[in-house]
Amino acid sequence: MEQKSQCTRWCCTNCYLGCGIGQRIADAILLVKDLKGKGKLEVFLADGLLLVPVVEIPSRPAVGLELMLEKVRELLRQKNVGTIGIYGIGGVGKTTLLKSINNGFLTLKHDFDVVIWAVVSKDYVIEKIQQAIGLRLGLSWDETQFQDLRASRIYNVMRRKKFLLLLDDLWESLDLEKIGIPVPNQENGSKVIFTTRSMEVCSYMDANFKLKVDFLNERESWLLFQEKVGGNEIINSPPIFNLAKTIVRKCGGLPLAIVSMGRAMANKRTKEEWIYAVEALYKSPSEVRGMEDVFRLLKFSYDNLDSDILRSCVLYCSLFPENYCIEKEQLIEYWAGEGFLDSLQESNVQNIGHAIIGSLKVACFLETGEEESQVKMHDVVRSFALWIVSEHSNAEKKFLMRASEGLLVAPSVDNWKRAERISLLDNDITTLTELPSCPSLSTLLLQWNKGLIKITYGFFQCMPVLKVLDLSFTSIRDLPKCICKLVELRHLDLSGTKISTLPKELGYLTNLRHLNIQRNPYLRAIPREVILALCQLRALNLYYSYSGWDVRGFESSSELRFIDLERLTNLISLGITVNELSTLSSVSDSKFLKQCIQYLYIKECEGLHHLPISSYPGDADRLRRLSINNCWKLRYLEITEAVAAAHNWLPSLEILALNGLPNLTSVWRNKVNPGCLQNLRCVNISYCHKLKNVSWILRLPNLEIIYIFYCEEMEEVISEDEVWEEDYLHAFPSLRIMSIRDLPELRSISQRAIFFPRLKNIAVINSPNLRKLPLKASNVSELPTVYCNKEWWDNLEWDDSATKETCLPHFMAA
Repeated sequence: MEQKSQCTRWCCTNCYLGCGIGQRIADAILLVKDLKGKGKLEVFLADGLLLVPVVEIPSRPAVGLELMLEKVRELLRQKNVGTIGIYGIGGVGKTTLLKSINNGFLTLKHDFDVVIWAVVSKDYVIEKIQQAIGLRLGLSWDETQFQDLRASRIYNVMRRKKFLLLLDDLWESLDLEKIGIPVPNQENGSKVIFTTRSMEVCSYMDANFKLKVDFLNERESWLLFQEKVGGNEIINSPPIFNLAKTIVRKCGGLPLAIVSMGRAMANKRTKEEWIYAVEALYKSPSEVRGMEDVFRLLKFSYDNLDSDILRSCVLYCSLFPENYCIEKEQLIEYWAGEGFLDSLQESNVQNIGHAIIGSLKVACFLETGEEESQVKMHDVVRSFALWIVSEHSNAEKKFLMRASEGLLVAPSVDNWKRAERISLLDNDITTLTELPSCPSLSTLLLQWNKGLIKITYGFFQCMPVLKVLDLSFTSIRDLPKCICKLVELRHLDLSGTKISTLPKELGYLTNLRHLNIQRNPYLRAIPREVILALCQLRALNLYYSYSGWDVRGFESSSELRFIDLERLTNLISLGITVNELSTLSSVSDSKFLKQCIQYLYIKECEGLHHLPISSYPGDADRLRRLSINNCWKLRYLEITEAVAAAHNWLPSLEILALNGLPNLTSVWRNKVNPGCLQNLRCVNISYCHKLKNVSWILRLPNLEIIYIFYCEEMEEVISEDEVWEEDYLHAFPSLRIMSIRDLPELRSISQRAIFFPRLKNIAVINSPNLRKLPLKASNVSELPTVYCNKEWWDNLEWDDSATKETCLPHFMAA
């Protein structure tokens, strides 16, 4: 059905290709359908019809870069300067400077229609850069389009705009025309600024001005070091002061080195520890001027990590591409699969993993990604990690790293022989036809090769110690029978594949601990003998996937039964999909399953009038994601009185998605008291036509995102009759995004003005009866951007004209 739908969309779209306006209409239709399917509101339209001028990029303070920043702004005002090249050693602050340039335009007056940020990286792929720029312009993305067509679409938007393009991390000349970027000149007034480690690249890019980012001076270095050590009493004490000064001098003004060393020394209290640090640094060159010196400094911080576990975790992160945002949860699962966490005798692997991530962030080996749930590794640190691997193995092939390189075929198996870890993720590989022999291979990452349809028979024959295998979001339909040879496999990810039946050979993987098959609508059969054989299984995820549960309980049944899951005595994490009332009843009757379930998807469940989420204390305490779709008779969710009396129910729930519940009159039958739903981060509600309000969200301390779409009778988001005075004292402390769409009866978000300390965006679309926004702020910078129709904005009611004038710069037509 999905393939048929996609084919239909393709055919419909191509009917419009005869003219430019047709293409725009087609893209808009595709985008709207996609957004409806995701239940997510974006605030731009296809083909650049509406643009946000500047998007803030997370960045550290630009210590010592103030003069450089002012110089760049001066150059931008000069008409004869179209291209600026910023160059300098890795880790010196080029990216920080570029981010500061971008973020400066959030407050500075300027005449650019749009400021665009894109990361290039060493092994760049044109399509990836086009995608980043296209999405920033509001263009829909089609994987099947040719590069030239994408370039033409980008060009047709940008040639009508006065733009500032910020390109980070160029390693060689980049042909802007191939991407679709008009050449900046005096006539169009557009500008391009890029960063690179080589002055030669500035020449190759015909930069009108080359700007070198120098190292920090002694004063700036000392201030940065003090900040990272975090205690002036320590470094200013007589026994340590001169030693600290020596360390700062050895860092040579390189911000990355200073930050790393500062954090490494943050908890050092004795003179002996500081003497050891100085002695170690003296083994490196006295002046830090090259990458080798940076590596030596980073190696000190690396060696200073508390355990081999932390060091192994650092090296593992280098398997991901430059600037790649890694989901924390996924990374921890990989670490557990490799056995890094085995020696830590605790049951909650996720908690251990998060503690390790926290330690590595403090030590500057990891940093926060685009979302709080992600981390990433600085490219210099990643290069350092790969250098450590090659230095200690005397061979560069211990890690075969070819991720995100646009590969059409896998590297020759000759390169696999001595590899311990291989990363080929995010490529365009379609088949794996060779037979590798990998006696030492422990991790193989093949995810996001969307065109991968075939793995040859015998491919896994000679991988005797493989522990982590990720085939997620590929197009494979079956696994070769030789998968049974992977007797040491502990982590297997088949999410988003097209596998319809789990092969019986999986039953031989008796060491398997984590089996992830979520988001696979093709999966129709799971032989019970396979799952029962996996006696070590700790995590099984079938969220948005298999729903053909046999609830009859016959021992002779060949299909997996719920009762079979209770035999998996090591199971602690379960994700399931349910589409029948009898199946849901089986879950409710099993205390074991309710205590294991972390991901629950309920769809098209006939006869479901109310949903008892938690009946006894401890039930559903580990539930993290709950999604309910198209249960037409469902009226409310319920927590029994015995559980509700504790005032802390569903403590782990992070995401709640309710879609297509036309008779839902109340989300919770119980009162949501402070203390309940403490970790709920995202609420997504759509097509719940009888729902009047969602006042309970006011009491959620960690709510970050709220989407409410297509609820015909919704009158208020927060009803004054259902909240208490004290609820407003700490309302929405974490909310970042609020999107409201097609709520024809909505009259109020809140009758009281609310201070939203972290709110970045509000979107209000097709809700004509909403006349007032509940915004309260002490200064302009605290106000969110408001995306809405211009006519609706003009008709908004304000407490006074001054408030309207203050909010006006934050209006964005949508």
